[in-house]
Amino acid sequence: MNWTGGCFLALCLTTACGGHSHHDHDHATHEEHAHQHDGHDHAAHAGHTHAANHSSGEIVIAPEQARAAGIVAEKLTAKPFRQVIAVSGEVLSAQGEEQTVVANVAGIVSFSRPLTGGTQVGKGTALLSISSENMAEGNPIERARIAYEAALKEYERTTPLVANKIVSEKEYVRIKEAYEQARLTYEALKADRPDKGGSAITSPMNGYLKSCLVKEGDYVNVGQPLLTITRGNRLYLRADVPERHYAALSHIRSANFRTSYNEKVYTLDELNGRLLSYGRTAGEQSFYLPMIFKMDNRGGLIPGSFAEIWLLSDEIPMCLSLPHTALTEEQGVYFAYVRLDEECYERREVKLGADNGREVQVLSGLHAGEHVVMQGAYHVRLASVSKAIPGHSHEH
Repeated sequence: MNWTGGCFLALCLTTACGGHSHHDHDHATHEEHAHQHDGHDHAAHAGHTHAANHSSGEIVIAPEQARAAGIVAEKLTAKPFRQVIAVSGEVLSAQGEEQTVVANVAGIVSFSRPLTGGTQVGKGTALLSISSENMAEGNPIERARIAYEAALKEYERTTPLVANKIVSEKEYVRIKEAYEQARLTYEALKADRPDKGGSAITSPMNGYLKSCLVKEGDYVNVGQPLLTITRGNRLYLRADVPERHYAALSHIRSANFRTSYNEKVYTLDELNGRLLSYGRTAGEQSFYLPMIFKMDNRGGLIPGSFAEIWLLSDEIPMCLSLPHTALTEEQGVYFAYVRLDEECYERREVKLGADNGREVQVLSGLHAGEHVVMQGAYHVRLASVSKAIPGHSHEH
């Protein structure tokens, strides 16, 4: 809310509080009326005074201002809630969703185009080339060509001789095998050669460049990792669970999580997630048990990112719970706001239980059937600071 809007809201709140005459009662007159009625103090029994019961007083916000601020109150009802184990973990690429590209020849790396993390690549796209043109051991493609031509001549020479028993069948099989091997090697290297003296390295699948492990001009050996390509369509969520929760692992079927770069809390249900496995033993240098979930990447999740995870265990049949948006916090104490009527609200201190990342279990401070502010609690808090009504009473 900008400064002008804030001043306008404060002015309206002040006007609402100042002009709220139908709530301002004379306590002495009320008591006198009660005694004249039947000799008993009904105010002490049938009514309640918010100022007397709650030192913070009632908070008055006009209905139109509540709507403008996005304040939404809903009837609080008991519903099932799952027990929670809060842990940390990591978002990982699922098996088959990530592939490492390796060097097919030894030589000097030369990039076909600038490559950075996140670059989109298509299957068969040339990424870089490896040249052995000026290497001491010579060009591997040229060496393969020479070996192939030599094997071809030997194969062609012995083919008519084997029919006349001049060359044994065993020797002929060996020569033919050597020829086929030389041919396959030469054709594979020749197909990857984009220009003279270079062997092309292409993407094996459609996806994104996750990491580049070499630089322009680096020397690489055959089989050395060069790039990592990921599709990122399916992901793993790995939760690192302390050993003390081992007995509860068999009861866990789902989880909520939040990444370090996004405040959104994801649920495995909305990502088509499921439990894949969990460890029965801890690692040699770890006191944590891994729990692996598999899910779709529907929300732009980044493989390799840290995650805060809430594991969902056995169900608590019926209890009260609130979304995080219904709570405010002051020096470690949490509060919710109950709507008494169209324009009166009351602050309540609440004791909280399990937190699943989206909702928090309420242990005390609220009752089923009350209308509690679910959205916009922060604006109600601001209103209470700017204009509380001490001594304001409201009889129900």
